[in-house]
Amino acid sequence: MFTGLVEELGTVTARVERSGGCAFEVAAPRLAPELAAGDSVAVSGACQTVIEREGGRFRFYAMGETLRASTLGALRPGARVNLERALTLGGRLGGHLVTGHVDGVGRLEAVCSEGGWTRLRVWVPADLMPELVPKGSLAVDGISLTVGPALLPEGCELFIIPHTLAATTLGGARPGDRVNLETDILGKYVRRLAAPGGDRDARLASLLAEHGFIGKDKA
Repeated sequence: MFTGLVEELGTVTARVERSGGCAFEVAAPRLAPELAAGDSVAVSGACQTVIEREGGRFRFYAMGETLRASTLGALRPGARVNLERALTLGGRLGGHLVTGHVDGVGRLEAVCSEGGWTRLRVWVPADLMPELVPKGSLAVDGISLTVGPALLPEGCELFIIPHTLAATTLGGARPGDRVNLETDILGKYVRRLAAPGGDRDARLASLLAEHGFIGKDKA
């Protein structure tokens, strides 16, 4: 579990193709010394497992499914990536609960500087739109961001402060860039429970009966 607060901007230093996936090496002088083999680290929003660590660099292996379902498949040496270690129990939750499981790949449609902040317009796949709400949370390349006050027909707007631009890959964002998206986990469960179907209806009836709102014979 992560918070969506980026700890360091890492640089991909090596990519090695392997059967069924790809191994990457990332330079992260500040964060890597805190990692050990087996630790989880979010790489631009995708939860990965450290397989080796040496000095200020660490390595991870991304499966073919991860490469297909996220932007990690396009990473090459020199690419910058957002890095965050897994949340510890008792730690501060400054962003929102992020699982590191990419739900889909979006696209930056516009990047506009407006005074002291930057406005991003993001195209979001249609199947993820029901999980977005105005002023809700959305992880973009592993960064916890707040959705604008109104949704767009095919996406949303995000408002970025200078610190976030300086500390993450969004500082170099350009229209057309692909980004990893993860919607709020609460939205996923609400959408699942609200979906029509006998299984949902049976669970809801059982819950109502358990708390005395309807007779057990109607559950």
